[in-house]
Amino acid sequence: MDPHIPSKLPPADIDWASHVTLIGKSNAALARYDGILKGVVNPDILLSPLATREAVLSSRIEGTQASLEEVLEYEADSDKGISSDKEADIQEIINYRHAMRAAVNELKERPIGINMLRNIHRILLTSVRGRNKEPGEIRHIQNWIGPPGTPLEQATFVPPEPSLILDALTDWEYYLHREDRDTLVQLAILKAQFELIHPFRDGNGRIGRMLVPLILYYKKLIGSPVFYISAYFEQNRDVYYDRLESISRDGDWNLWVGFFLQAVIEQAEDNSQKATAILDLYNEMKYRMAEIAHTQYAINVVDTIFSQPVFRAADFPTLSGIPKDSSQRLLRELREADIIRVKVEGSGRRSAVYEFPRLLRISGGV
Repeated sequence: MDPHIPSKLPPADIDWASHVTLIGKSNAALARYDGILKGVVNPDILLSPLATREAVLSSRIEGTQASLEEVLEYEADSDKGISSDKEADIQEIINYRHAMRAAVNELKERPIGINMLRNIHRILLTSVRGRNKEPGEIRHIQNWIGPPGTPLEQATFVPPEPSLILDALTDWEYYLHREDRDTLVQLAILKAQFELIHPFRDGNGRIGRMLVPLILYYKKLIGSPVFYISAYFEQNRDVYYDRLESISRDGDWNLWVGFFLQAVIEQAEDNSQKATAILDLYNEMKYRMAEIAHTQYAINVVDTIFSQPVFRAADFPTLSGIPKDSSQRLLRELREADIIRVKVEGSGRRSAVYEFPRLLRISGGV
Protein backbone atom coordinates (compact mmCIF):
# COMPACT_ATOMS: atom_id res chain seq x y z
CA MET A 1 0.00 0.00 0.00
CA ASP A 2 1.33 3.41 -0.97
CA PRO A 3 1.51 6.19 1.62
CA HIS A 4 -1.46 8.53 1.72
CA ILE A 5 -0.98 11.91 0.03
CA PRO A 6 -3.01 14.61 1.83
CA SER A 7 -5.29 16.67 -0.40
CA LYS A 8 -5.27 20.46 -0.20
CA LEU A 9 -8.03 21.94 1.93
CA PRO A 10 -10.86 22.48 1.50
CA PRO A 11 -11.67 19.39 -0.58
CA ALA A 12 -13.13 20.29 -3.95
CA ASP A 13 -15.73 17.53 -4.09
CA ILE A 14 -17.93 18.20 -1.04
CA ASP A 15 -21.53 17.63 -2.16
CA TRP A 16 -23.06 20.44 -0.14
CA ALA A 17 -26.58 19.86 -1.42
CA SER A 18 -26.61 16.26 -0.15
CA HIS A 19 -25.67 17.41 3.37
CA VAL A 20 -28.22 20.23 3.74
CA THR A 21 -30.59 18.28 5.99
CA LEU A 22 -27.85 17.00 8.30
CA ILE A 23 -26.20 20.44 8.39
CA GLY A 24 -29.44 21.98 9.59
CA LYS A 25 -30.15 19.27 12.17
CA SER A 26 -26.59 19.21 13.55
CA ASN A 27 -26.38 22.99 13.95
CA ALA A 28 -29.80 23.08 15.63
CA ALA A 29 -28.89 20.24 18.02
CA LEU A 30 -25.61 21.94 18.88
CA ALA A 31 -27.35 25.27 19.48
CA ARG A 32 -29.79 23.58 21.88
CA TYR A 33 -26.90 22.04 23.77
CA ASP A 34 -25.09 25.36 23.95
CA GLY A 35 -28.25 26.94 25.34
CA ILE A 36 -28.22 24.38 28.17
CA LEU A 37 -24.50 25.01 28.75
CA LYS A 38 -25.20 28.70 29.26
CA GLY A 39 -27.36 27.74 32.25
CA VAL A 40 -24.50 25.82 33.89
CA VAL A 41 -22.77 28.27 36.22
CA ASN A 42 -19.54 26.28 36.49
CA PRO A 43 -19.31 23.56 33.86
CA ASP A 44 -15.79 22.64 34.99
CA ILE A 45 -17.32 21.41 38.25
CA LEU A 46 -20.73 20.15 37.21
CA LEU A 47 -19.65 18.38 34.02
CA SER A 48 -16.37 17.02 35.38
CA PRO A 49 -17.55 13.37 35.34
CA LEU A 50 -18.63 13.76 31.70
CA ALA A 51 -15.17 15.07 30.82
CA THR A 52 -13.64 12.00 32.45
CA ARG A 53 -16.09 9.72 30.62
CA GLU A 54 -15.05 11.32 27.33
CA ALA A 55 -11.40 10.59 28.17
CA VAL A 56 -12.35 7.00 29.03
CA LEU A 57 -14.22 6.39 25.76
CA SER A 58 -11.72 8.15 23.51
CA SER A 59 -8.91 6.12 25.06
CA ARG A 60 -10.96 2.92 24.82
CA ILE A 61 -11.11 3.33 21.03
CA GLU A 62 -7.32 2.98 21.17
CA GLY A 63 -7.47 -0.16 23.32
CA THR A 64 -7.59 0.85 27.00
CA GLN A 65 -9.94 -1.13 29.24
CA ALA A 66 -10.48 1.06 32.32
CA SER A 67 -13.98 2.26 33.24
CA LEU A 68 -15.14 5.65 34.48
CA GLU A 69 -15.61 4.38 38.03
CA GLU A 70 -12.18 2.71 38.02
CA VAL A 71 -10.55 6.00 37.03
CA LEU A 72 -12.43 7.98 39.67
CA GLU A 73 -11.70 5.38 42.35
CA TYR A 74 -8.00 5.33 41.42
CA GLU A 75 -7.80 9.12 41.69
CA ALA A 76 -9.51 8.96 45.08
CA ASP A 77 -7.41 6.05 46.38
CA SER A 78 -4.29 5.44 44.28
CA ASP A 79 -2.84 3.20 47.01
CA LYS A 80 -5.42 0.53 46.29
CA GLY A 81 -3.71 -2.42 44.64
CA ILE A 82 -4.45 -2.85 40.93
CA SER A 83 -2.63 -4.56 38.09
CA SER A 84 0.12 -2.69 36.27
CA ASP A 85 -1.83 -2.95 33.00
CA LYS A 86 -4.92 -1.41 34.58
CA GLU A 87 -2.86 1.36 36.15
CA ALA A 88 -1.27 2.09 32.75
CA ASP A 89 -4.73 2.34 31.16
CA ILE A 90 -5.92 4.70 33.88
CA GLN A 91 -2.85 6.91 33.56
CA GLU A 92 -3.47 7.28 29.82
CA ILE A 93 -7.00 8.46 30.59
CA ILE A 94 -5.77 10.91 33.24
CA ASN A 95 -3.19 12.25 30.77
CA TYR A 96 -5.96 12.75 28.21
CA ARG A 97 -7.85 14.93 30.65
CA HIS A 98 -4.70 16.86 31.60
CA ALA A 99 -3.90 17.46 27.93
CA MET A 100 -7.41 18.73 27.27
CA ARG A 101 -7.22 21.09 30.24
CA ALA A 102 -3.84 22.41 29.10
CA ALA A 103 -5.19 23.06 25.60
CA VAL A 104 -8.15 25.01 26.99
CA ASN A 105 -5.80 27.14 29.09
CA GLU A 106 -3.54 27.74 26.10
CA LEU A 107 -6.54 28.86 24.03
CA LYS A 108 -6.89 31.81 26.42
CA GLU A 109 -3.54 33.10 25.15
CA ARG A 110 -3.27 32.00 21.52
CA PRO A 111 -5.26 30.28 18.75
CA ILE A 112 -5.06 26.59 17.91
CA GLY A 113 -1.91 25.82 15.98
CA ILE A 114 0.84 23.28 15.39
CA ASN A 115 2.67 24.19 18.61
CA MET A 116 -0.48 23.61 20.64
CA LEU A 117 -0.87 20.18 19.03
CA ARG A 118 2.69 19.34 20.01
CA ASN A 119 2.07 20.46 23.60
CA ILE A 120 -1.08 18.32 23.81
CA HIS A 121 0.83 15.35 22.45
CA ARG A 122 3.65 15.80 24.95
CA ILE A 123 1.22 15.72 27.88
CA LEU A 124 -0.77 12.83 26.43
CA LEU A 125 2.25 10.53 26.26
CA THR A 126 4.00 11.55 29.49
CA SER A 127 5.04 8.46 31.51
CA VAL A 128 2.71 6.07 29.67
CA ARG A 129 2.89 3.54 26.85
CA GLY A 130 4.10 5.49 23.85
CA ARG A 131 6.50 7.67 25.86
CA ASN A 132 9.30 6.22 23.73
CA LYS A 133 7.57 7.54 20.60
CA GLU A 134 8.90 11.08 20.73
CA PRO A 135 6.22 12.94 22.71
CA GLY A 136 5.63 16.38 21.27
CA GLU A 137 7.70 15.71 18.16
CA ILE A 138 6.43 15.55 14.59
CA ARG A 139 7.32 12.09 13.33
CA HIS A 140 10.32 11.69 11.06
CA ILE A 141 9.84 8.00 10.27
CA GLN A 142 7.32 6.18 8.10
CA ASN A 143 4.78 4.19 10.07
CA TRP A 144 1.58 2.34 9.23
CA ILE A 145 -1.63 1.11 10.81
CA GLY A 146 -2.73 -2.49 11.17
CA PRO A 147 -2.97 -5.31 13.72
CA PRO A 148 0.23 -5.90 15.74
CA GLY A 149 2.88 -7.54 13.60
CA THR A 150 1.25 -6.50 10.32
CA PRO A 151 3.86 -5.84 7.60
CA LEU A 152 3.66 -2.65 5.56
CA GLU A 153 2.28 -4.58 2.59
CA GLN A 154 -0.81 -5.62 4.60
CA ALA A 155 -1.40 -2.33 6.42
CA THR A 156 -4.94 -0.93 6.60
CA PHE A 157 -3.57 2.61 6.28
CA VAL A 158 -0.16 4.09 5.50
CA PRO A 159 0.13 7.76 6.56
CA PRO A 160 1.98 10.35 4.48
CA GLU A 161 5.72 10.25 4.15
CA PRO A 162 7.46 12.38 6.81
CA SER A 163 8.64 14.89 4.20
CA LEU A 164 4.99 15.83 3.48
CA ILE A 165 3.83 16.34 7.08
CA LEU A 166 4.84 19.94 7.81
CA ASP A 167 3.39 21.27 4.55
CA ALA A 168 0.17 19.32 5.17
CA LEU A 169 -0.10 20.63 8.75
CA THR A 170 0.55 24.19 7.59
CA ASP A 171 -2.27 23.85 5.04
CA TRP A 172 -4.47 22.33 7.79
CA GLU A 173 -3.76 25.27 10.11
CA TYR A 174 -4.43 27.80 7.35
CA TYR A 175 -7.81 26.19 6.62
CA LEU A 176 -8.65 26.11 10.34
CA HIS A 177 -8.35 29.90 10.55
CA ARG A 178 -10.45 30.50 7.43
CA GLU A 179 -14.22 30.46 7.17
CA ASP A 180 -16.14 27.92 5.11
CA ARG A 181 -19.78 27.54 4.12
CA ASP A 182 -20.61 25.61 7.29
CA THR A 183 -18.43 25.37 10.38
CA LEU A 184 -19.50 21.83 11.32
CA VAL A 185 -18.61 20.54 7.86
CA GLN A 186 -15.31 22.41 8.18
CA LEU A 187 -14.76 20.72 11.56
CA ALA A 188 -15.47 17.31 10.02
CA ILE A 189 -12.84 17.99 7.37
CA LEU A 190 -10.29 19.29 9.90
CA LYS A 191 -10.69 16.32 12.22
CA ALA A 192 -10.37 13.76 9.44
CA GLN A 193 -7.46 15.53 7.76
CA PHE A 194 -5.52 15.68 11.03
CA GLU A 195 -5.90 11.94 11.58
CA LEU A 196 -4.99 11.20 7.96
CA ILE A 197 -1.86 13.38 8.18
CA HIS A 198 -1.04 11.31 11.28
CA PRO A 199 1.69 13.73 12.35
CA PHE A 200 2.78 11.85 15.47
CA ARG A 201 3.98 8.32 15.96
CA ASP A 202 1.21 7.63 18.47
CA GLY A 203 -1.86 9.38 19.92
CA ASN A 204 -3.23 10.88 16.68
CA GLY A 205 -6.76 9.53 17.14
CA ARG A 206 -7.08 10.84 20.67
CA ILE A 207 -5.84 14.29 19.69
CA GLY A 208 -8.18 14.26 16.70
CA ARG A 209 -11.13 13.68 19.03
CA MET A 210 -9.92 16.39 21.45
CA LEU A 211 -9.96 18.81 18.53
CA VAL A 212 -13.74 18.52 18.23
CA PRO A 213 -14.64 20.48 21.41
CA LEU A 214 -11.57 22.69 21.08
CA ILE A 215 -12.48 23.83 17.56
CA LEU A 216 -16.17 24.18 18.43
CA TYR A 217 -15.13 26.47 21.27
CA TYR A 218 -12.52 28.33 19.22
CA LYS A 219 -15.08 28.91 16.43
CA LYS A 220 -17.62 30.09 19.06
CA LEU A 221 -20.22 27.41 18.31
CA ILE A 222 -20.27 26.55 22.02
CA GLY A 223 -19.56 28.79 24.99
CA SER A 224 -17.50 26.21 26.90
CA PRO A 225 -15.10 23.58 25.45
CA VAL A 226 -17.21 20.70 26.75
CA PHE A 227 -18.67 18.68 23.90
CA TYR A 228 -18.37 14.90 24.20
CA ILE A 229 -18.38 12.96 20.93
CA SER A 230 -16.36 9.79 21.56
CA ALA A 231 -19.35 7.70 22.69
CA TYR A 232 -20.73 7.74 19.14
CA PHE A 233 -17.37 6.89 17.62
CA GLU A 234 -16.80 4.09 20.13
CA GLN A 235 -20.26 2.62 19.50
CA ASN A 236 -19.73 2.81 15.73
CA ARG A 237 -16.02 2.09 15.68
CA ASP A 238 -15.95 0.02 12.46
CA VAL A 239 -17.95 2.62 10.55
CA TYR A 240 -15.80 5.38 12.03
CA TYR A 241 -12.63 3.84 10.65
CA ASP A 242 -14.27 2.85 7.35
CA ARG A 243 -15.45 6.40 6.71
CA LEU A 244 -11.96 7.75 7.38
CA GLU A 245 -10.48 5.07 5.11
CA SER A 246 -12.96 5.99 2.37
CA ILE A 247 -11.15 9.35 2.13
CA SER A 248 -7.68 7.84 1.74
CA ARG A 249 -8.86 4.87 -0.29
CA ASP A 250 -11.40 6.48 -2.64
CA GLY A 251 -11.02 10.21 -2.13
CA ASP A 252 -14.62 10.23 -0.87
CA TRP A 253 -15.10 12.96 1.76
CA ASN A 254 -18.88 12.88 1.65
CA LEU A 255 -19.36 9.58 3.47
CA TRP A 256 -17.20 10.90 6.30
CA VAL A 257 -18.95 14.29 6.45
CA GLY A 258 -22.37 12.62 6.69
CA PHE A 259 -21.15 10.28 9.42
CA PHE A 260 -19.61 13.14 11.40
CA LEU A 261 -22.71 15.34 11.20
CA GLN A 262 -24.86 12.44 12.43
CA ALA A 263 -22.41 11.99 15.33
CA VAL A 264 -22.83 15.66 16.25
CA ILE A 265 -26.64 15.35 16.17
CA GLU A 266 -26.78 12.28 18.38
CA GLN A 267 -24.11 13.40 20.82
CA ALA A 268 -25.52 16.91 21.11
CA GLU A 269 -28.84 15.37 22.12
CA ASP A 270 -27.18 12.95 24.54
CA ASN A 271 -24.98 15.70 25.98
CA SER A 272 -28.05 17.91 26.40
CA GLN A 273 -29.93 15.22 28.31
CA LYS A 274 -26.99 14.50 30.60
CA ALA A 275 -26.18 18.17 31.23
CA THR A 276 -29.84 18.92 32.02
CA ALA A 277 -30.06 15.96 34.38
CA ILE A 278 -26.85 17.02 36.14
CA LEU A 279 -28.04 20.61 36.47
CA ASP A 280 -31.38 19.43 37.89
CA LEU A 281 -29.58 17.17 40.35
CA TYR A 282 -27.28 20.01 41.39
CA ASN A 283 -30.20 22.31 42.13
CA GLU A 284 -31.96 19.52 44.03
CA MET A 285 -28.87 18.85 46.12
CA LYS A 286 -28.55 22.53 47.06
CA TYR A 287 -32.06 22.44 48.52
CA ARG A 288 -31.55 19.08 50.20
CA MET A 289 -28.32 20.18 51.83
CA ALA A 290 -30.08 23.23 53.21
CA GLU A 291 -32.75 20.93 54.67
CA ILE A 292 -30.54 18.21 56.16
CA ALA A 293 -27.58 20.31 57.31
CA HIS A 294 -28.05 23.87 58.48
CA THR A 295 -24.53 24.96 57.70
CA GLN A 296 -22.62 27.73 55.98
CA TYR A 297 -20.74 25.01 54.09
CA ALA A 298 -23.72 23.64 52.14
CA ILE A 299 -22.48 24.87 48.73
CA ASN A 300 -18.94 23.63 49.48
CA VAL A 301 -20.35 20.16 50.11
CA VAL A 302 -22.44 20.10 46.94
CA ASP A 303 -19.63 21.44 44.73
CA THR A 304 -17.22 18.87 46.17
CA ILE A 305 -19.35 15.80 45.57
CA PHE A 306 -20.09 16.99 42.02
CA SER A 307 -16.46 17.64 41.14
CA GLN A 308 -15.25 14.52 43.01
CA PRO A 309 -18.08 11.95 42.93
CA VAL A 310 -15.67 9.32 44.31
CA PHE A 311 -13.48 10.46 47.21
CA ARG A 312 -11.71 9.37 50.38
CA ALA A 313 -13.28 10.51 53.63
CA ALA A 314 -9.84 11.64 54.82
CA ASP A 315 -9.51 13.95 51.80
CA PHE A 316 -12.92 15.57 52.16
CA PRO A 317 -11.78 18.48 54.39
CA THR A 318 -9.06 19.46 51.90
CA LEU A 319 -11.29 19.00 48.84
CA SER A 320 -14.14 21.00 50.32
CA GLY A 321 -12.28 23.57 52.42
CA ILE A 322 -14.42 22.56 55.40
CA PRO A 323 -12.84 22.09 58.86
CA LYS A 324 -12.28 18.47 59.84
CA ASP A 325 -14.86 18.29 62.64
CA SER A 326 -17.56 19.81 60.46
CA SER A 327 -16.55 17.55 57.56
CA GLN A 328 -17.04 14.40 59.63
CA ARG A 329 -20.48 15.55 60.73
CA LEU A 330 -21.51 16.48 57.20
CA LEU A 331 -20.31 13.17 55.77
CA ARG A 332 -22.38 11.35 58.39
CA GLU A 333 -25.45 13.38 57.45
CA LEU A 334 -24.87 12.74 53.75
CA ARG A 335 -24.70 8.99 54.41
CA GLU A 336 -27.83 9.02 56.57
CA ALA A 337 -29.70 10.93 53.84
CA ASP A 338 -28.52 8.29 51.31
CA ILE A 339 -26.85 10.94 49.16
CA ILE A 340 -23.46 9.24 49.33
CA ARG A 341 -22.63 5.62 50.07
CA VAL A 342 -19.58 3.65 51.06
CA LYS A 343 -17.70 2.24 48.08
CA VAL A 344 -14.73 0.87 50.03
CA GLU A 345 -14.92 0.34 53.78
CA GLY A 346 -12.20 1.93 55.86
CA SER A 347 -9.88 -0.36 57.82
CA GLY A 348 -6.98 0.47 60.10
CA ARG A 349 -5.28 3.55 58.73
CA ARG A 350 -7.05 3.28 55.39
CA SER A 351 -9.80 5.80 54.97
CA ALA A 352 -13.23 4.82 53.67
CA VAL A 353 -13.99 5.71 50.05
CA TYR A 354 -17.39 7.23 49.26
CA GLU A 355 -19.28 7.69 46.01
CA PHE A 356 -22.16 9.86 44.82
CA PRO A 357 -24.17 7.22 42.90
CA ARG A 358 -26.84 9.41 41.34
CA LEU A 359 -24.27 11.55 39.57
CA LEU A 360 -22.34 8.48 38.44
CA ARG A 361 -25.53 6.97 36.95
CA ILE A 362 -26.26 10.13 34.98
CA SER A 363 -22.67 10.33 33.78
CA GLY A 364 -22.86 6.80 32.48
CA GLY A 365 -20.39 4.89 34.60
CA VAL A 366 -18.92 2.40 32.14
